Amino acid sequence: QVQLVESGGGLVQTGGSLKLSCAASGSRFTIHRMGWYRQFPEKPRELVAAITPDGVPIYGDSVKGRFTISRDNAKKTSYLQMNNLQPEDTGVYVCHEEVLIGTLYDYYGQGTQVTVSS
Repeated sequence: QVQLVESGGGLVQTGGSLKLSCAASGSRFTIHRMGWYRQFPEKPRELVAAITPDGVPIYGDSVKGRFTISRDNAKKTSYLQMNNLQPEDTGVYVCHEEVLIGTLYDYYGQGTQVTVSS
């Protein structure tokens, strides 16, 4: 069984920074793509950033130049460094990992709240 544990959310002022972490627990699996999604009330979930197994980052247009995604394969952990946060970044951030256990499975964390005050 794979579980994803997120940390690092919170309240920050406009222009501030936060760093989110997502760690996978369990053993005997390989993690492929890792990523973070953002969820707003009554709106579809949107991709914030993702990173391929080779370390190639992918960013949503609204966060390019402000957010950086990275991964530590040994720790089975992804990180999302968020700089110059704006009120419109407020939302629930959900991590995602694509896990290979014979076949590929998608796992999601429970979400962590990020609130940016103006």
